[in-house]
Parts: sequence; structure tokens; C-alpha cells
Amino acid sequence: MITGHERLLQIVVDTAELTWMDDAACGTSDGDAWFPEKGGSTRLAKRVCRSCPVRSECLDFALGTNEAFGVWGGLSREERERLQRKHLQREREQRAS
Repeated sequence: MITGHERLLQIVVDTAELTWMDDAACGTSDGDAWFPEKGGSTRLAKRVCRSCPVRSECLDFALGTNEAFGVWGGLSREERERLQRKHLQREREQRAS
């Protein structure tokens, strides 16, 4: 089983061209906090994200790549899915009007 820290490192290696990650507050933190077991707390990760200087870039990355796991840009997978559904609904409403 891959740990949260290993997953975070894998993503960073896979996305080396994304230099904004160099400034991410999570870079020096325990990666497991960003990838809790099902039902685990995301509180610590979200607290760090609140003061992160690249929070919006991080969230954009997760939304743009449909990242299915972990806390990105201060949002859990479920929260990102809700955000995307709201965005899609607004787009449909704008096209309909």
C-alpha cells in the first residue's frame, strides 16, 4: 500500500514542471495528513492550506487533473467534486439563458 507521503512525492515528480509546488506550504509537512485513510481527518491539511501562498494554483491543478485523492487547495475530494458540479451547473444555466 502506498503511503500519503509516497503519493505526494510521486505527484511532485510527475509534475516537475509545476514550479508553484516549490512554494507550497505542504512541502515540508507530513504527506499522510493530505491523504488520510477513508474517514480520517483532513483538519491538519486544511489548516496548513489556509495560509499557503499557492493554494489557488494547487486547487486549479487538482481540478484540472481530476485528482481523486487527498486534500488539494484546501479541499477534500468530495468538496472538489461539489465545486465542480456547481461550476458545471452554472455553465449550463448560462448557456440556457
